[in-house]
Amino acid sequence: MTARAMAGTLVVGGGLAGPAAAIWLARAGQPVALWDRERVPAHKICGEFLSWEAQAWLADLGIELDSLGAVAIDRVRLVTARRSAVGRLGFTARSVTRRALDAAMLDAAAAAGVEVERGITVREVLADGTVVAPHAALRPETLFVATGKHNLRGVGRDGTGTLNHQLGFKAYFRLTPAQRAALSGHVELILFEGGYAGLQMVERDAANLCFLVSPDRWKRLDGDFAALIADLSGEVPHLGERLQGAVPLLDRPLAISGVPYGFLHRPSGPEPGWRLGDQAAVIPSFTGDGMSLALHSARLAATARLTGAGQGAYYRRLAQDAGRAVARATWLQRASADGAWRDRAASLLAAAPALLGLGARLTRLSPAAIRRAAQA
Repeated sequence: MTARAMAGTLVVGGGLAGPAAAIWLARAGQPVALWDRERVPAHKICGEFLSWEAQAWLADLGIELDSLGAVAIDRVRLVTARRSAVGRLGFTARSVTRRALDAAMLDAAAAAGVEVERGITVREVLADGTVVAPHAALRPETLFVATGKHNLRGVGRDGTGTLNHQLGFKAYFRLTPAQRAALSGHVELILFEGGYAGLQMVERDAANLCFLVSPDRWKRLDGDFAALIADLSGEVPHLGERLQGAVPLLDRPLAISGVPYGFLHRPSGPEPGWRLGDQAAVIPSFTGDGMSLALHSARLAATARLTGAGQGAYYRRLAQDAGRAVARATWLQRASADGAWRDRAASLLAAAPALLGLGARLTRLSPAAIRRAAQA
């Protein structure tokens, strides 16, 4: 297949980072095309927690969260098998399904003048930057790779040294009215042996349960999701209480493996594509800053592309803005594997709830980084 040259930027991926970068480029008058592999909006494995940083970027992009039914969250509850602690986040977060948010992002991109094409699965990226898809081979002037947690052949991530051994699952539940009221306004971080879960409300009175478990636990339960939920609920009674009488809202849970938590891309030289979102940096999901980091990377990449600063400058700025937060969050995720450490941490946080807010601030992008990127 002969590659066709393309002026402007091709964005591969229709989650958050891809459409965000495309919108900012299109607003500056740049020609942009975006390919998304999904034909229609779909659910994705994501905690769906929108921190204040993510909300700031979405507002700049023209996304109205209220119109999507987003719910407010201002407290965090840390739960272990024996203890729990509640603290203020220090800001009001929002929560909305990725299916609704991604659809709004793609609509906003199309409205900004981006040529959006759906249902295109890219097979690989060649060393010269040629993008190979079933219907065409395209060599864009600039390529942005924003395929989320899924690797793309030719621009794969190196997971060496990352926390890439766990299995990820996501399911929605209709909780009983009493449990829905108890969860309202909270994001619950539930720690257990070999992993952790996040539980929070989203639009339409649904609860999002997104969690990581060890492959050994999954194998021990013969790959039975209902048995896995029961096993986790047995270890952490609080989770069992939340899910008692709950009705599953998906035909089957979403699942993923091999996500390199703690990954931060540091290239040694020019590459065929610019990496955005989870392709550039993967912060452990318990921080609730994954979507913020994806949007921030999109802003930095778009700015570097428009100003001519280049790919190398983009990666250096991303490392400066996100490196410490990713490192701290990765250390905490490793530490949480120790049961005694989990209980000590919960006891300390129960005695001093303000530390929960401090922990949230230390594992996310700083206000200064957001202001600097917004002004660029």
